[in-house]
Amino acid sequence: MSVTMETASGVDVLVAGGAAAGLCAAVAARRAGASVRLVEAAPRAFRGGNTRHARNFRIAHDGPAPWVPDTYGEDEFLADLLRVTEGDTDQALARLLIHASTGIAPWLADNGVRLQPLDSGVLPYSRRTVFLLGGGKAMTNALYATAAALGVTVSYGSELVGLRIGPDACAAEIAQDGTTEHVTAKTVVVATGGDQADPEALRAHFGEAAERIVVRGTPYATGRGLRLLHDAGASPMGETGRGHLVAVDARGPHVDGGIVTRITGIPYGIVVDRTGRRLADERADTRRTHYAQWGPRIAACPGQIAYLILDQEGLRRTAPTALPPVTAPTLAELARRLGIDPVALEATLGEFNEAALARQPATRPIRVTPFAAWPLLPGVTFTHVGIAVDGAMRVVMRDGSPAARVYAAGSIMAANVLRRGYLAGLGVTLAAVSGRIAGEKAARHAAD
Repeated sequence: MSVTMETASGVDVLVAGGAAAGLCAAVAARRAGASVRLVEAAPRAFRGGNTRHARNFRIAHDGPAPWVPDTYGEDEFLADLLRVTEGDTDQALARLLIHASTGIAPWLADNGVRLQPLDSGVLPYSRRTVFLLGGGKAMTNALYATAAALGVTVSYGSELVGLRIGPDACAAEIAQDGTTEHVTAKTVVVATGGDQADPEALRAHFGEAAERIVVRGTPYATGRGLRLLHDAGASPMGETGRGHLVAVDARGPHVDGGIVTRITGIPYGIVVDRTGRRLADERADTRRTHYAQWGPRIAACPGQIAYLILDQEGLRRTAPTALPPVTAPTLAELARRLGIDPVALEATLGEFNEAALARQPATRPIRVTPFAAWPLLPGVTFTHVGIAVDGAMRVVMRDGSPAARVYAAGSIMAANVLRRGYLAGLGVTLAAVSGRIAGEKAARHAAD
């Protein structure tokens, strides 16, 4: 029988969530002089949320810097955002966050995060994004070390389960190992992520297809913080049913597989469902972001599964993957191994090859044996729902007023500017920038 014990404590700034947004908020608030406590739902070994799987972040800059070449102006950044969101964004807030991105790389570096120098050549050239040296795990480890050195109190396996907003302070409830702690905080920053790891929330977004959707990131993004803010009267943002879905290897883990299970070789082959039918033109869009178009297509397939079919020429062009492809000396044998009707697959490939050779210019046919394939499932990175915020990252209530003493950062506020689509590196940028702003504003408010 479990026993619930209760304790009580107080702090200037309580930060809920220990990924990039929460860490940046905690560090910024502590540097501003506030006492800070950070609660992270994950155990220490799995701290850091989806940031653990990140590798880069997008910044605006007017000229070369130690980590980025050339220029990528604020207007160009905004134009890219408007393109992928089809204009469905809060432009004033987007401009504010984009402007703040110009200083986030040196701020992170000053707080222990190591960034890839331009001359190291470890990851691809990019004038839009800064690459993290050692990846997202190294970033979170560095920020945790900085937070500890500054005196931030960190509690692992601890979750914000209750929140009451008062005019002078907030009353929070923190659950840990069967105990409930009541914390009085002058201000609270909620940075607990989205709801994509909650099965019930996924069903609300995607219906029956949710049963087969892989959660690419942390299992701790259950939407608890999102629901607490809703219950407290916060204004919702975004639209149910939208999410960032990509094609992932169906043999990978159902949760927390990260970027290594993503399949990017679709432009070099054909994608068929389990009946052998092609889903779309694989070569219509060969940009790096093409994989995001395929997640929703696979989610609409029978059983939410599809297969990327390549020959040896296509296989040579494909980036390395965590798991090797299924191979076979003939297409019929490959179909048997995948569970596809061989006659249907032969017909589909024959039609593709005939059309490929007739194109001007001709497209390379798929016929160099042995054949190879990856089984594909849709993988969700995040859903496009969250909480409305103002320019100070204060939570906006349903009556349009800013919440007294409550701020939001990271994925929980991302839908204000990213209600559909995605840009490479934008998740970490939004997390770091909104977290820094929220932490600084929360500390200032706590000192009033």
